[in-house]
Amino acid sequence: MQNRLEVRVWKAKALPLNWFKRTRTADEKDSTALENSVKEIISTVRKKGDAALVEFTEKFDKTKLAAKNLQVITDEIKAAYKLVSKEQVAALKLMKDKVGALEKLTLQQWQVKTSCEGVTVQSVLRPIESVGCYVPGGQAAYPSTLVMTAVPAKVAGVPRIVVCSPPTAQGKINPLILVAADICGVDEVYKAGGAQSIAALAYGTETIQPVKKIVGPGSKYVTMAKVLVSQDVAIDMPAGPSEVLVLADETANPKLVAADMISQAEHGADSVAGLVTTSEKLADDVCSWLGKMAISAERGKIVKKALSTHGFIITCESANQMINLANVFAPEHLEIVTRKPAEIADKIISAGLILIGPYSPVALSDYGSGTNHVLPTGGFGSSFSGLSVLDFTRRINIVESSKEGLQKLKNHVRVLTEAENLPNHFKAVEARFET
Repeated sequence: MQNRLEVRVWKAKALPLNWFKRTRTADEKDSTALENSVKEIISTVRKKGDAALVEFTEKFDKTKLAAKNLQVITDEIKAAYKLVSKEQVAALKLMKDKVGALEKLTLQQWQVKTSCEGVTVQSVLRPIESVGCYVPGGQAAYPSTLVMTAVPAKVAGVPRIVVCSPPTAQGKINPLILVAADICGVDEVYKAGGAQSIAALAYGTETIQPVKKIVGPGSKYVTMAKVLVSQDVAIDMPAGPSEVLVLADETANPKLVAADMISQAEHGADSVAGLVTTSEKLADDVCSWLGKMAISAERGKIVKKALSTHGFIITCESANQMINLANVFAPEHLEIVTRKPAEIADKIISAGLILIGPYSPVALSDYGSGTNHVLPTGGFGSSFSGLSVLDFTRRINIVESSKEGLQKLKNHVRVLTEAENLPNHFKAVEARFET
């Protein structure tokens, strides 16, 4: 049994009442300590500005920067191109084009205009003036996250797009992130990460001007900072550690299910990977494959920690039971690998993204499908949607009425203004018909 990884396995009827809660948020004491720590960072940045960013960068990222070097300059971006391959540049451009194409179609669908009896209503979208995109960095680089956050903003017409990403110990931003920023038309890039960068984006420093909205995933410190500043600046969602939930029956390939769970587990030790299945044989086989594959997996230490801490397998008696559990869990990524996956997908109401069939792994949606991979996690899939071009716009209704149109609605307005005891509302209407 050496290859058998210790993943929690339950029968649906015997689930603990809090099975759907993410362990990382279950400890109230730890959560309070995290909140207090992040509040202190935000307060320091508001008081000390650039000096605080320099101080926290040295403390958390182990690199000393002068305030004048916080912003990435053109020469650094030019140098970055020399450090990446043509194949990588081509891949980033393809991702940008695919994401941009889908976002443009989404934007077009929201142009609405209707006229009825002299009253015309038009619903239009206007871009937010400025956005800050947080791109995780440091130990690993995520140029794809930059594409996912900056491209929808660009399509929406946002005039100022800012990126913050933590520097390496050498005081540099990963060259792939800089190249992606250039390809996507980002206006400003700063060497700042963690909660301190969120504070800078929200409230500004001498170098970084504040933005109207902050988007992008990050660590628990970044997520907490976004939540805390959301009273003053808009945010997209509380996007934290990555998740996948696989719904599968006996037709699924256990090796592929295990591979997909491991692919999410490698994001970090706090990543969540689960399987819900109607097949006990599949559950056993997936357990076996997880053990075999985790032993030899790259980033194996992280994978084993994530699966043993946050991994789980649940066996169900019916497809409806699987569906109910998925809707309660509200996963970031939901894979459906069953005999009739589309039928199950129609019944899912809580998920950041749904992938159906054996050839639709999460990796496809992350890098190749054109869908956005900045998605709600931690159960927020029940109330938030994934990032899109719409998150970078304001919807405004424009109303125009003719005299005849207002006349037809005049009595209707009178009745409701009287009911709500707002007499001057109706007088404003009535005045237009006085001779």
